[in-house]
Amino acid sequence: MRDEFRADLHTVSQLLVDMAEAIRAAMRQATRALLTADRAAAEDVIAADAEIDATYRQVEERVCDVLARQAPVASDLRAMITALHVAADLERMGDLADHVAKTALRRHPSPAVPAELRPVFTEMSQVADRMAGKIGTVLAKPDAEAAAELDRDDDAMDDLHRSLFAVLLGDDWPYGVETAIDATLLGRFYERFADHAVNAGERVVYLITGESVSPATAE
Repeated sequence: MRDEFRADLHTVSQLLVDMAEAIRAAMRQATRALLTADRAAAEDVIAADAEIDATYRQVEERVCDVLARQAPVASDLRAMITALHVAADLERMGDLADHVAKTALRRHPSPAVPAELRPVFTEMSQVADRMAGKIGTVLAKPDAEAAAELDRDDDAMDDLHRSLFAVLLGDDWPYGVETAIDATLLGRFYERFADHAVNAGERVVYLITGESVSPATAE
């Protein structure tokens, strides 16, 4: 029974790593579509979101099956519950990459953001990429210290989010309301992507230490 549980846990862990890699690639492509009006990249992200959702359902099904068959307790139960929570955060991160791609597609053939905003969105995408990469690493090899670093990375994303609003609210903003709304929503997508990454990292800390966490508010 113990060997069977280990095999199930390994399968679930690998599915989570696959999800983390997929959402990292999705946000990379979504950002490229956003900044360069790359229609093919945007369409690839939208198609890939269905695959991320399918992997999420696989995690749910496998965890529910393990709970029904083996009724795990203590740390084993914690591992299964953590997997469900992490999968939910990763699925939402995939949705947010999808939102970025759809914004880029809606504005095609023009870039979805003006030249003045491209540097901040480039930096936001770099932070998002770093955080997604760390999630994949700590899921493949759980490390509480590395997982906790995600909270500090999120501070950088929050700083960039504030700097974006400073530009949008400036008296010399020349692009009108519609472009400002798009930029505001895009900034939120990246900021929420980071929040869900923090949540996932805190779940890993909980898995390792058993200490309760207070996940970042993320929608």
